[in-house]
Order: sequence, then structure tokens, then C-alpha cells
Amino acid sequence: MRPGLPDCTATHHPLPEERALPITADATRTQIGQPGTRPLRPLASTIGYYAAFIGLGLVSASLGPTLPGLAEHTRTHLGEISFLFTTRSLGYLGGSLLAGRIYDRMAGHPVMVWALLTMAATMALAPTLPVLWWLAAVLLLLGVAEGTLDVGGNTLLVWVHGSRVGPFMNGLHFFFGVGAFISPIIVAQAVLTTGDITWAYWILALLLLPVALWLARLPSPAARSGPAGPSRGVENPRLVALIALFMILYVGAEVSFGGWIYTYATTLGLADVAAAAYLTSLFWGALTAGRLLAIPVAARLRPRTILLLDLLGCLASVGLILLFPRSSPIIWLGTFGTGFAMASIFPTVISWAERRITLNGNVTSWFFVGASLGAMSFPFLIGQLFDALGPRVTMVTILAVLAVATLVFAGLMVYGGPPRADEDVIQTPGGEIR
Repeated sequence: MRPGLPDCTATHHPLPEERALPITADATRTQIGQPGTRPLRPLASTIGYYAAFIGLGLVSASLGPTLPGLAEHTRTHLGEISFLFTTRSLGYLGGSLLAGRIYDRMAGHPVMVWALLTMAATMALAPTLPVLWWLAAVLLLLGVAEGTLDVGGNTLLVWVHGSRVGPFMNGLHFFFGVGAFISPIIVAQAVLTTGDITWAYWILALLLLPVALWLARLPSPAARSGPAGPSRGVENPRLVALIALFMILYVGAEVSFGGWIYTYATTLGLADVAAAAYLTSLFWGALTAGRLLAIPVAARLRPRTILLLDLLGCLASVGLILLFPRSSPIIWLGTFGTGFAMASIFPTVISWAERRITLNGNVTSWFFVGASLGAMSFPFLIGQLFDALGPRVTMVTILAVLAVATLVFAGLMVYGGPPRADEDVIQTPGGEIR
């Protein structure tokens, strides 16, 4: 969520052969509705999804650093402009709900192309609008497109690689982090060069177009059928709901940190405008580096171990910022630590879920509904409290949300049970992981 939105996925334990792009039976599936005409191209499709998530990261991480500029354009205060987080997340929520059903019924790549083109158009239009409600309407549509693209990338990647999706899922969200890392740098350089945020938005919009063209020429993977039995998890709505609740809390914390760290640092005088943009970039850069490291780590550690270490790292890093609120070195260290610790949470949860339930478009969409609710509510709450209680409320809120997420994680580990029988044992060079 992602934070951006919602990041912005737990990682199941991949088989040794997951390290390559295998051509399996799944790889020979043809485009939906066109049997036998266009064979699936797994490598080209995976590249397309990765490029799309770079674009998603570019767009998702742009709102935080440009929030003061948008406030100037619309002549509003930060408390009012923070409504944009909620508006975009509300669109993301609607997009996620619709996308799950759409991807189960239509060819996936044309839907992703529509999402990319809509994102490009709304990004180009956003900085030109002088009225807050016009801007909110455009960002609502942007959120719909982001939710559609996010659900599509995660769902179609699972359809392409099946049970081998673990490292590819971490790779997908690594590239989201690449985009989110680059985005604040583009914003900072555009503002330094032109004195305004408009060109930053236009550059980001242009970068989405080649990805849309790439996906438009590829056949779509076939949709997965429903669960074969009760153990496949759709008949376990409580588990789906528990995962969605965890997504609400985790993505809420991620989007809140990524979206408000810029304003937090500048308000407390810990960084000037340019430095605060780079601080935001550090957060997404640390998230990116962590996701890159998570690819080999996921092959050796159990998902519950990875998630526990991640959550403890988040609590420690945000707690450090709260303990030393006036320290400039600590804000940089804590920002890096938070981004690094959050890195593999989202992909690890998705891969953990794939080993217990069938991830068709409908099920996956509920995870992203949770993500959008978190991205919508907690950044908005911080915005309402920021002026009244001061910037310190940002880190207090994020720490509290992460603490509750840790409790939900404990419930997930207890209620989730063991993996499906066909995936109980995972062979790695170091032995077996159960």
C-alpha cells in the first residue's frame, strides 16, 4: 500500500527449483476465452508485472512529499488536505472489491492496461486542479485504478507461478519498493528545478505509458478455479477476515509512516524540504532493500519467524524515534529501520495465505480491501490530530497500530494451522522446513 497506499506481501518456503522461471503446466495456459491461440509467456508476463509495480510504487509514494504543494495549489490547510489520503484509499477500496470479480471473469492484462492508463491520466491532471473537491474526485479515480492494478499484479503472478510463487512474490513487492524509493527523488529534483510539483506529477505519469504498452501485447494467464474442498480455505471466511484485519493494521502503519514522515520531519525542524523528501526516499529505499534480502531469506526461514522479526523490528524502530524526538540522526536511523523491518511483511502474508487457501481474484481482493481500509483510516486520523496535538501524535499512532498488529499476528499463527498437506515439507539446501 500502499502507501502507499497500500503497500504496498509472507513468504512461503520455496522449492529449490523456484529460483528459476520454470516452464510448468501453468506456463502453457492460454489467454482466457481464446483457447489454443496465444500461449502464456511466463517470463514476459512476470517482467510486465514487475514493471507495473514499479509504476505503482512511483504513484503511491508521491502523495506524501507533494502534500504541502497540493495544499498550496488548493489553498487549504494540512488538516483539510489530509482528506486526500482517505479519498484515494476509498477509491482503492472500491477498485479492490471490483477487481477481484473482474479478474475472475475477464482477461487480466487488458484490465491492468486500463488501470495503468487511468493512473497516468489522473496523475497528469491532479496538479492542475485549484479546488480541493475536484482534486479529491480525481484521486478517488486514481485509487480505483491503483486497487485494480495491485490486485491484478498479485493475483496474476500467483496464477502464472502457482505454488512456486514465493520468491516471485517478494520480487514483485521489491519492485514496488524500487518505484516508491525513486518517487520522492523525482519529486525533490522537480521541485528544485521548477519550484513546483506539477512537473513531478507529469514525469511520473509519462513513466507509466511504456508499461501499459508492454502488457497490452501479452496474453493473459487463465483464472484459477474455486477451491477443491474445505481445506482450500474459501469455506474458512474467518481466516480470510483475520488476514484482512492484519492487512488493515500493517498497511495503515506503512502508509502513515511513508505519507507523514515528510511533514513530521519538517514540522519538528529535523529536516528542510529537500532533506525531508530524501528522508521519505530513505524509508522506501530501506523497504526495497529489505524485500530484496527477503528473497533468499524466505527460502530458509519459516514465514512466522520472518513476520515476528519484522514486527519486532518495526516496534523497536518507531519506539526509538519516540524516545528521541528531537534527534536528527535518530529520525534517519529509525526511518531506515522501520522501512527495512516492514519490507517483507506484505509479501510474506500473501505467500503464507497461498499455502492455506486458494487465492483466486475474489479472495485476494478481500486482502486488499483490508489494506485499503488501513491506508484510508490511519493517515486520515493522524491528519486530524496533527494540528491539535502536534507532530508527536504521528509516531504514537503508528506504534499503537503496530502493537495491535502484533497481537493479530499471534492469532493468525494459532488459527491458521499447518499448510496444506501437499506443501507440508519444503526441501531447501539446508534441509527441510515445515
